[in-house]
Amino acid sequence: MGKTYERIDGRLREFIEAQPIFFTATAPLAGDGTVNLSPKGVTGSFAVLDEHTVAYLDFAGSHSETVAHLRENGRITLMWCAFQGPPNIVRVHGRGEPVFRDDPRFPELLARFDGVDPERHGLRAIIVVTAELVRDSCGYAVPFMAYEQDRDLHARRFAREDDDSLSRYFEKKEHIASSIDGLPGLPLPLPPTPHIA
Repeated sequence: MGKTYERIDGRLREFIEAQPIFFTATAPLAGDGTVNLSPKGVTGSFAVLDEHTVAYLDFAGSHSETVAHLRENGRITLMWCAFQGPPNIVRVHGRGEPVFRDDPRFPELLARFDGVDPERHGLRAIIVVTAELVRDSCGYAVPFMAYEQDRDLHARRFAREDDDSLSRYFEKKEHIASSIDGLPGLPLPLPPTPHIA
C-alpha cells in the first residue's frame, strides 16, 4: 500500500503542488508539551525548492507554535491528502527551520514564491523543511470534497498592516513571542520586510 520515496520529483511533486491545502505537525521535546497541527492553504505560499527541500510562507496568525517547536528541536511532518481524484496521502517527515526576515537567505527564498503577495498576509518567516523520510499511503478513507476558492479574509485582515503595526499586533497576542508551553516563538519586534529586486 505505502511507498517510500528517495526524492520529491515527478508525479509525487506534481501531486503535492496540486493540493490546495496541506497540514503541518510539530511538538516540543517535553513529553507533556502541546502537539500542534496546522492547516496551510494560501495559493502560492508553498514551494518545492529541490528534490529534498520544500518551503512555505509563515503568515500572521494568533500563535507561533510551529516556529517555537522548530526553534527548539526542528522536527516537523507535512501532510497532503487527495480530496479529489485518486486516493492518496503523502507525508514528508523532516527537519524544519524558520528563516526570519533579517536572515540573509530570506530575500532569495522569498523570490521562490511568485504566486502570492506576501505583504498582504503579514509574512513572519519562511519555513524551510529538509525531507528525511517521504512516504505515501492509500487514502481510501479520505472523503471527496470540492475545492471552491481561497478565502480572502486573511489577506483583507492583514493587508492593512505595515511592519510596525504588525509587530504591535503580535506583541498583544499571548502566544506569539512564546509558545503555549513557554518556548521562544517569533522574535519581536519584526524586522522590516526585505524587498525583492
